[in-house]
Amino acid sequence: MASELPDFIKASQPIPQEGRAPWYKNTAPAYAGIVLWFVFWQSIVLGAGAPGGVLSQGVLPALLGLLIGALLCHFLYYLVPGLLGVKSGRPLYVVGTSTYGARGGLFMPGFLMGILQFGWIALNAYSVSVLLCKCFGLSADVPSLSHALIAAALVILGIFVGMKGIQHVGRVATYLPMIPLVILMILVCKTAGGLGSFKPADVGASSASLDFLGVIVAMCTYTVGFFATAGAAGVDMCMNNRHPKDVHLAGLSGVVLAMFVAGALAILVVAGAYGGGSVTAASKGSLNPVDLLGDLMGEGNTNTIMILLAIAAFPPICFSGFIAATAMKTTLPKVNPWLSVACGGVVSIVLAATGAIGKIDIVFAVIVASFGPVCGAMAADYLLAGRKWAGPRAGFNPAGWISWVVGLAVGSVDILAEIPALEGLKGVIPLPGVAAFIVGFVLYIILAKMGLATRTIEMPAADVS
Repeated sequence: MASELPDFIKASQPIPQEGRAPWYKNTAPAYAGIVLWFVFWQSIVLGAGAPGGVLSQGVLPALLGLLIGALLCHFLYYLVPGLLGVKSGRPLYVVGTSTYGARGGLFMPGFLMGILQFGWIALNAYSVSVLLCKCFGLSADVPSLSHALIAAALVILGIFVGMKGIQHVGRVATYLPMIPLVILMILVCKTAGGLGSFKPADVGASSASLDFLGVIVAMCTYTVGFFATAGAAGVDMCMNNRHPKDVHLAGLSGVVLAMFVAGALAILVVAGAYGGGSVTAASKGSLNPVDLLGDLMGEGNTNTIMILLAIAAFPPICFSGFIAATAMKTTLPKVNPWLSVACGGVVSIVLAATGAIGKIDIVFAVIVASFGPVCGAMAADYLLAGRKWAGPRAGFNPAGWISWVVGLAVGSVDILAEIPALEGLKGVIPLPGVAAFIVGFVLYIILAKMGLATRTIEMPAADVS
């Protein structure tokens, strides 16, 4: 019954096959660019602040945890959204109506995806501003006036380009991800001689450090937390692909391989630097490859590298601005998009300037708690529909919303543990992000089998594969 469909669904048209492209021309490079972003790999060794980080048991356990995390990102968070995208030819805010209802899909996952983009914009602006302040001898303390002004300028410029000229940034962004990859490879060459001498004690590993399983869990938590929203965005990424094989190949190369390479290179740089005795007393204790640049490359080269990393990080701000603008235009059609996006931009500036967004473990925990159950419920809906997009469901689909609320609570357990009265919840669930996915998946199936999934509404060209 077409009359039950909101205008944003009626207006949606699947991308025709002749308008699609191979995986290596769009999806794989896009995902590779996301995981090569320095914000991902600069913190990958930290291990939630435990002594020695993920290197507390040596290099190999850290690499194993990274590989497992990359595979989880591919199979749990990316694959089904990608398949839904290629089979429906429609964007996330339309495809999501199968899981959350024709009315409910306007808010979940479309509106949620748009709102979280302002968090990504803030994190990017915060991190790049720290780099640029260091480059130009300004105060890199947060909060500080210099950091706040640079962060604000980045947010404003990124959102403006995202609103008006994303197609131009897209052309440049195809090549810019090569910058951090080349930098990481140069750093590995500089530090490779120290890998054979590396010992966990070199990075401060002690009895309070992560054990073997703790390293695996910490690495999986970090990678999944970083990737969850990007995985759900696989619908939008892959709707431009030709067939399901493209989705698989793009994920294995652009997600698994690229994530493993970027993370592994960062791990090897830190281990090699400490093992080779290249870390000075001033840098001792840092597990961030960017913080070690001065010891490894010299002051002049370090400034050049930081500027290059900042340049390579600009397109993601623009892409996040574009996604946020699209979500605002779709979910708030009666509000001027410049106004709605500007309001989000103000929030981004505040988060970046105050440093609130710099608590990266909490940021990633919020992201995966929000989108873990979304990806789980979408996967369940996809399988129940016979491995295809079921089409929009009437109204608000209770199975989707209930599974999301419960999954969100499970995924947020470590965040809730920050409240003194609930500190006993800390660590009760080893991998909250993965648990949130599982809860969303299992609960959606149970609720759907109980009859709590609303009926589907017929829609022309619901599947173009």
